[in-house]
Amino acid sequence: MTHARGYPIVRPPNVLKLAKQAALTTFSANSALSSLRSSTTGRPSEPRLEQRLADIQQLLSEELSWVEVELSAAARGGPAPATLAAQHLLSVGGKRVRPTALLLSAACFGPVTDAVRHLAVAAELVHSATLLHDDVIDEGLDRRGAPAARRLWGNGVSVLAGDLLLVHALERTELHRPEALPDLIVTLRKLVEGEIVQLRGRTELDLSEATYDVILRNKTASLFAWATRTGARTAGANPADQESMACFGEHLGVAFQLIDDVLDYTGERTGKTLLSDLREGKMTLPLVLAVAERPELVEQLSRIQRGDPAPVEAVCSSVVESGACEEVRRRANRYTELSVAALQRIELSTARALLEQVARQLAERAA
Repeated sequence: MTHARGYPIVRPPNVLKLAKQAALTTFSANSALSSLRSSTTGRPSEPRLEQRLADIQQLLSEELSWVEVELSAAARGGPAPATLAAQHLLSVGGKRVRPTALLLSAACFGPVTDAVRHLAVAAELVHSATLLHDDVIDEGLDRRGAPAARRLWGNGVSVLAGDLLLVHALERTELHRPEALPDLIVTLRKLVEGEIVQLRGRTELDLSEATYDVILRNKTASLFAWATRTGARTAGANPADQESMACFGEHLGVAFQLIDDVLDYTGERTGKTLLSDLREGKMTLPLVLAVAERPELVEQLSRIQRGDPAPVEAVCSSVVESGACEEVRRRANRYTELSVAALQRIELSTARALLEQVARQLAERAA
């Protein structure tokens, strides 16, 4: 198999054995790519879009299978019951957008090496750790259509499982690409700071767009930017191209989260638990924009924050009727176009074209 730009792809040892083992895991590379398909709009897909997804599957199926094996191994690396909680989260799937973005970002500039694959694993380990922590902070009940780990093993175990995955991510980065570690530590700081600001909003009702933007860029966009910058850097991209890829990743992360915010209100066909953000008192952008138009919602939001679920449905209806979801989708589309524009500064290649398609597919997730 050759690289998207003609380079040979460097395989890790025993990749065929690992690929067979990957088929035994409960989540596979094909599932990740199928998840991208199933989360797009209900209208028939354009043949060209389907072909792009098939191209992604063909280019990265072995890489993503290898990543899955390594994720499963990392989740088992430590004492139970923390490992059980980690395995539970990883077993219920996800789109694996961050490792896919990192792999494709590297493929824009050079061979997909063993170091690139390990960093793709690290990106998903960090993301999974934040989900385990988030569910404890938010008192979440479900994650990806399954009971949250905290419901099965308790809050303490879920926190420690997240800590364990973070340690694995840091160790893997230091071992395979130590130059990427300082940037990852900066990114982890942003993730934590974003979570703190969001948690503060649980007791101090803050409906400003500025505060929302801080949370969005720190909690979501920062890890996307790390993934795309690090993929490019590891493959030998020059500093200017690294920054272009980081810009792409940040804009992609913003668009991804904006769509996710909308799906809290409108995502019946996505498998997402509707109104979970609203019930948990998170100030997502549709809610922020709706309150700006309808200040009377503030009292109902205060009741929800105090633990009263009665106003949830009424607030949801008000948000949808206000047109805020449509406005957030328009903003997400603008950020998608900004991410695609950042890619235009990179030499044209199959990998670059596939990154653009990933960005557009994520922006088209079900209304």
